[in-house]
Amino acid sequence: MIVKNEEHTLNRCLESVKGIPDEIIIVDTGSTDRTKEIAKIWTDHVHDYKWNDDFAAARNVSFDYATQQFILWLDADDILSTDDRTKLLQLKETLPDHVDAVTMIYAIPQDANRGIVSYTVRTRLVRREKQFRWKGVVHEDLTLDGSYQYHQSDIAVTHTKIVASSAEGPSRRNLEIYESHLERGYDLTISDRFHYARECQVHKLYERAIENYEVCMNHPEVTLENQVFAMHKLATCYVQAGQPHKELELTLQSLTKDVPYPAFSCRMGEHFLKQGHIEAAIYWYRMAYMQPLEDRYAFSVVDTAYHTWLPHQQLALCYDALGDSKKAGHHRQWAEFHHMGKMQAP
Repeated sequence: MIVKNEEHTLNRCLESVKGIPDEIIIVDTGSTDRTKEIAKIWTDHVHDYKWNDDFAAARNVSFDYATQQFILWLDADDILSTDDRTKLLQLKETLPDHVDAVTMIYAIPQDANRGIVSYTVRTRLVRREKQFRWKGVVHEDLTLDGSYQYHQSDIAVTHTKIVASSAEGPSRRNLEIYESHLERGYDLTISDRFHYARECQVHKLYERAIENYEVCMNHPEVTLENQVFAMHKLATCYVQAGQPHKELELTLQSLTKDVPYPAFSCRMGEHFLKQGHIEAAIYWYRMAYMQPLEDRYAFSVVDTAYHTWLPHQQLALCYDALGDSKKAGHHRQWAEFHHMGKMQAP
């Protein structure tokens, strides 16, 4: 783990994996609170690292301290549920000898009332001797160069930090890290470009965000699924920038790339709903929640709203417009169910 000023989260994180790791290594990047004091309750392996605005560099140092056969990484605001803790214990006892890395679901809540609103899959457990390394100054990830044997688990790590509204707006930390590196001549990788675009979008720097998203959506190093996801983020960015006509252009373009991504199905539904073509809107909203994502978009970020509560909410409006209160009520019930953050049927 790499940590800084995590006195309110660190103990909960470590409690959720208690008894699983054979060693705990914590690299502190400059805490001024009780983080190190709490860390030392759990382990003797607490190390200081001079922060240099490079998350990958810090994580690589944390990996260098590891001595065991496998390395599991977590952030201080990550936890495992009781069920997922049991699954990880079982995996520790049964993992085949040929496996080099294990992927786990990363569930990401955004506010206190909506449950899980997005998720992705990340390489979470790696064989130390394979010398996996981190890249990316912000939103860093493990490099996947080389021939590795993967095991795709159904274990979920839940990110518990809730993004709260603030009069000061969102934190500028990540944006400023990117900009300081760019000023020093840092060459953005394609992954950096995507994450930099997202930071720019959050801070309403729409022209800069659009420029970088457009590179990502057609780049040969980006998987088809992630190209489509970049198109989705770009479409949203165009709407925020006051160019809604570009959203429709990208929606139609996305249909020439791959099977309909739920966000674009919802956009098509919205297009027809605004025109009063209710039957066509119903078709596209149904397509959104019926599209299976777990396998096809496993390594892309998935905004769960577009294939859970949102299409059902819109379908309720559609059936209300048609005077079908029974079907409207059915979909309204499903929207409320998914809005609570649940993914499966009752």
